[in-house]
Amino acid sequence: MPRYLSEPPNPQALNLEVPDTGPGPVGVLMINLGTPDEPTAAAVRRYLGQFLSDPRVVELPPLLWQVILRLFVLTRRPAAVAPKYRDIWLERGSPLLVYSRDLADAVAAELAGRGLDVRVHLAMRYGNPSIAEGVDALRSAGCGRILVAPMYPQYAASTTATAVDATCAYLARLRRQPALRAMASFPQEPAYIEALHESLREHWAQAGVPDRVLLSFHGLPEASVRQGDPYFRECLATAQRLRERLGADGSRLHVAFQSRFGAAPWLQPYTLPTLRDWAREGVGTVDVMCPGFVADCLETLEEIDMQCREAFLGAGGRAFRYVPCLNARPAWARAYADLIVRDLGGWL
Repeated sequence: MPRYLSEPPNPQALNLEVPDTGPGPVGVLMINLGTPDEPTAAAVRRYLGQFLSDPRVVELPPLLWQVILRLFVLTRRPAAVAPKYRDIWLERGSPLLVYSRDLADAVAAELAGRGLDVRVHLAMRYGNPSIAEGVDALRSAGCGRILVAPMYPQYAASTTATAVDATCAYLARLRRQPALRAMASFPQEPAYIEALHESLREHWAQAGVPDRVLLSFHGLPEASVRQGDPYFRECLATAQRLRERLGADGSRLHVAFQSRFGAAPWLQPYTLPTLRDWAREGVGTVDVMCPGFVADCLETLEEIDMQCREAFLGAGGRAFRYVPCLNARPAWARAYADLIVRDLGGWL
């Protein structure tokens, strides 16, 4: 087998009279985490097998972890998780894929409306559409320069870094590589904070101000933070900037972490126990927002809006209100386009 993937045939490759066409338009590869193709145990098993085999996600010795993964996790967890996906599945497919695609389309339209020659393609780190498909689509569109745009406001090695890793790993197989840049995290970016603020204010204008607001971020093992991952600090920075933007109402905001996996300690406080404790303390109305997710998914729609709702109301809470992710809100699409233009400086 050839060491590198072949480029498309070019009969004029040795014809020096054919002018160089230049680097072409700029490509943007927006990368989110991923999702099963279908809400079935088989599809969930394929997805989890890829996701949980990533050494950036599970930092255990690979041989030991693969034994645990194959013999225990993948034989039990898919059947338990598939019904949860069915509960949230949309007519157009997985919510994460639907809303991520909507955002990518909105960002592409926003950039085109500014007169910029930029091609946007969505990819998933795990599952479909793959990063390889995204890179190939951009290269087929003539993009000799690509900005990798992980869709994570707060940096974590298990999200942002692995998206860049996977892109570079595919580029390592190419004979002709495009120029590459990667977007950094944006936990305090004013446009991102403003989009969160607008979403919360619009929600309050319709439903009223709650007793408390819980900002629920995806969890991370404490060991990762001790080893230098900036995720915890970036989550707290987002919360602090949103508090400041809300003014007096900012005192209602609190932070917790969800989606713990395994027995090791993760970032605390944990979301579900926090909500249950609040209800028992007499907190009547609570809003929950997930600023670490740019698109609604299993962790927001099922874990938060179903499991946590049940826990809060069951412990005596009066009203539980989930504030949707930014998804493809116009203000967020404009803000994301601003981030892209910032990181494309010199290429446009």
